[in-house]
Amino acid sequence: MAQLSTKIKLYIEANSATWDNTKVSLQNDGSGDYIKTWTYSFSKPTDSQIASYETAGNTAETLLGVLNKRKTEYLSWEEQLDKLYHDIDDGKLDKTGSWYKHIKAVKDANSKG
Repeated sequence: MAQLSTKIKLYIEANSATWDNTKVSLQNDGSGDYIKTWTYSFSKPTDSQIASYETAGNTAETLLGVLNKRKTEYLSWEEQLDKLYHDIDDGKLDKTGSWYKHIKAVKDANSKG
């Protein structure tokens, strides 16, 4: 189940706005998350509007998980630059280079779907 914050973010974006902590706040008093404050110029979403973002919210959260996993598996930018330097020096700025192979391995192991 997608988090309320994810579904609210998607609702806000669908209304051509971005998340702004001064315009929305969420709270949980022990019986679930809810919108505590809402000061956007457009209407606060109804429960059914929020529920309509469940599938999109699940997709967004899954993608975020994949991207975060990739971040942990990519080499540091310094190490990547070193790989690129050696690939240039070896004439391997193609799919045979070590940088490309590293990036492809991370992406293949952590597919977006």
